[in-house]
Amino acid sequence: TASQSVREVRFYTLEEIQQHNTCKENWIIIHNKVYDVTKLLNEHPGGEEVLLEHGGIDATDCFEDIGHSTDARFLSESFLIGEVHPVSSWLSNWFTLCVCVSPADIISL
Repeated sequence: TASQSVREVRFYTLEEIQQHNTCKENWIIIHNKVYDVTKLLNEHPGGEEVLLEHGGIDATDCFEDIGHSTDARFLSESFLIGEVHPVSSWLSNWFTLCVCVSPADIISL
């Protein structure tokens, strides 16, 4: 309805996100959404180590591999602070591809 406030989406670059990988500030990426899980570190059922290990990077695969419950997925929304900037994500993926594939690899295909 018109009376409900619309929440603006804040976009973060991968470089910004990567700077938040400590126990004082810990951000993770899940499905291109950025979560500040700093307050969750001491309460995370899987331990703080897994969150610290994935701080500042994409934790989507780990999150899905664990098979989090519907409750956990709902709770995660309270830590949502924004999304990965689309251009930042595209450039990072492109750069990774360029760095990981050498001309010799392409020729051997």
